Amino acid sequence: MFKHAIVRNLGKSYVNGLTTSDLGNPDYEKALVQHEAYIEALKRCGVKVTVLESDETYSDSTFVEDTAVLTPRCALVTNPGAESRNGEIIEMKEVLKDFYDTIEYIQSPGMLDGGDVMQAEDRFYVGLSSRTNEAGARQFKDIMGKYGYDTTIIPLKKFFHLKTGVNYLGDNNLLVAGEFINHEAFSSYNQIVVTEDEEYSGNCVRMNDYIIVPKGFEGTKKKIEDIGYTVIEVEMSEFQKQDGGLSCLSLRF
Repeated sequence: MFKHAIVRNLGKSYVNGLTTSDLGNPDYEKALVQHEAYIEALKRCGVKVTVLESDETYSDSTFVEDTAVLTPRCALVTNPGAESRNGEIIEMKEVLKDFYDTIEYIQSPGMLDGGDVMQAEDRFYVGLSSRTNEAGARQFKDIMGKYGYDTTIIPLKKFFHLKTGVNYLGDNNLLVAGEFINHEAFSSYNQIVVTEDEEYSGNCVRMNDYIIVPKGFEGTKKKIEDIGYTVIEVEMSEFQKQDGGLSCLSLRF
């Protein structure tokens, strides 16, 4: 049961953030409206939302998920792989002290982005990407092992982050896209397959009795509804332009 979420308002520097997409520059004012709707969606799911002030120094800092991994047993502060983002963890360390007594840390040369970490009950999956290296993934595995969690490390072939294309919905249901369709690491799950033309919707958020999905992907929405979930749609166009998905915008615990 999720009770809290942490988000960060986006500053005007957001439009200058890192991206690999060719979707054009984000509209700042439109992004603000979409971010507010995202916060309202989280509240609808029954969680208390802590909203951090924007930080113009770090243009990508609204993507708070990359700075930490939060579990019922501990918090872990990551060591983001993009040099321009690494300083974001300084404030996050202090924020998490209000919620957790036990905080762990990924140390250099290990690199880890929270977007590369997916939890499915008592198992974690960590993707090796341009932002998460093997040293970081193995540190994560060792740390989480102390708290009774197992970890599977998965090299990525295409996706930017692990959770770009695979997300756990609960009840042994897994939303999968692209390279993760029929992946051997996920053979024990009931796989809900995202078609190539709706690949962006492979990133979604399970929050208590709801699944929050990006708006405009009717095929994925119907598949999720067909297995019994209640869906909340949120417009994400201005975050997609910056390689951001739904899960990137919050830390949930």
